[in-house]
Amino acid sequence: MANSNNYISLLNYFTEGFTEIFYSIKKNDKEYFTNTILPCTGYTEKEILELPSGFFSIVFPEDQEKVEKSLAEINNNLSKSNFELEYRIQTKDGKIKWLKEFIHVVRNKSGKIQEQKSLYICNNNKNNENELQKAYESLKELNASKDKFISIVSHDLKAPFTTLLGFSEILLNEKDLSEEEKEEYLKYIYEASKSQLQLINCLLDWSRLKTGRVKIEPVRLNVKVAVANAITPLTGDSIRKNIEIKQDIPPEFNINADERLFGQAIFNLVSNAIKFTPEGKRIYISSQRFKEGVIEIIVKDEGVGIAEENYNKLFRIDEKFVLAGTTGEKGSGMGLTLVKEIVEKHGGKVWFYSQLNEGSEFHLTFPEAKNVILIVEADEKDKLLLKNIIEREFNNFEISYAKNGYEAISAFQKIIPTIIITEHDMKLMNGIQLIEAVHNKEANYNISFIVTANTLTEETRRKYERLGVQKIITKPVDEKQLVDAINNCLFNNL
Repeated sequence: MANSNNYISLLNYFTEGFTEIFYSIKKNDKEYFTNTILPCTGYTEKEILELPSGFFSIVFPEDQEKVEKSLAEINNNLSKSNFELEYRIQTKDGKIKWLKEFIHVVRNKSGKIQEQKSLYICNNNKNNENELQKAYESLKELNASKDKFISIVSHDLKAPFTTLLGFSEILLNEKDLSEEEKEEYLKYIYEASKSQLQLINCLLDWSRLKTGRVKIEPVRLNVKVAVANAITPLTGDSIRKNIEIKQDIPPEFNINADERLFGQAIFNLVSNAIKFTPEGKRIYISSQRFKEGVIEIIVKDEGVGIAEENYNKLFRIDEKFVLAGTTGEKGSGMGLTLVKEIVEKHGGKVWFYSQLNEGSEFHLTFPEAKNVILIVEADEKDKLLLKNIIEREFNNFEISYAKNGYEAISAFQKIIPTIIITEHDMKLMNGIQLIEAVHNKEANYNISFIVTANTLTEETRRKYERLGVQKIITKPVDEKQLVDAINNCLFNNL
């Protein structure tokens, strides 16, 4: 035992500083590793020995059978004392590494192994080779997709011009057309132009997102308001088809998202739903908390649905999947691809469920923006009173604090509050000056204000009203008044 410890100590001395080599010795059912096992595997010697099957536990599952057979051969092959193995391990952080293990065994007279010494080398060349092979395969697949995509887009960009040129030529050259015929041909030209513009816009947006030329600027968005704004332009389409759009979105849900891109994703999904839903049916838009910190939006229709064989064609740039709407509406075939790109750029996911003739529902997730209340109050007793009321009545809110107006303005570098509760009488900057400063600095954000004060003149109250302050509460703060004021702020923002 002492000899084994001395041997490992000596090897530790010689291998100090190495990150790709480590040694082990196994003797009398005891196993020891040099300290350099840590940089190569992520495990210390102690951690390795505590695993259920020791070092064998980190052998990559697909290679375990091969390693077991090799170890059995080492035990049974009495004519050899030196062996070489190559296999993969899974490091503590989940990475896959190739190892070469050089084994030397010492046997007793009966051929049983008394001692086994191993030198392990992290085979970086093999790792690099595998990475290069993966990169090559990925590029090959990407190149094939690109060629297919260019072929599809080239066809789609040219196709509408047959309609545009054909009917334009008829209108220019045929002098005896009736008004009805002219109107019909103009309608064809209009629809083809509209479809073409939609395709080009989708292509440009998708391309800019892919190449990073569109800067995503997430802001705090109320889901209910943002969805309503996004689908407003579709009101005419839904009325023409007598399709009711029902919304069930909790008013307190907020997300961090680029307002334009989020609106475009919702617009595309609802536009598709209208297109593929028969007259007189319904579309449902709902939202729920998918998990902590993630909000899910669902667009469900009672439309024609999608055949199972077409599932894999959705969201792909290299697959052409276009269907005519229930009243002949045409699309670009790029809408869902753009939706996927937008959602994934925000760190979310998109998926769907659909059955032919029974409708479809599309799910997308975005990061949640928590409700934050910023309390601007110098008096510790008053601050504690506000804090206790908010924590008791609004446990889903985060609370931040500032002692004065200047601290409150600085807080905007880290947070964008939903509501600011500020006292009026502050040193250097009073409540009116703070609100004016916030309006000038953070004009893009819909922030509500509640003011607390001992006494205010009528003129001061009117100044607050002109600034859009929802509520002024006299100190000491009454709990019911504060709760009502916060609720009023939340629902007035919707």
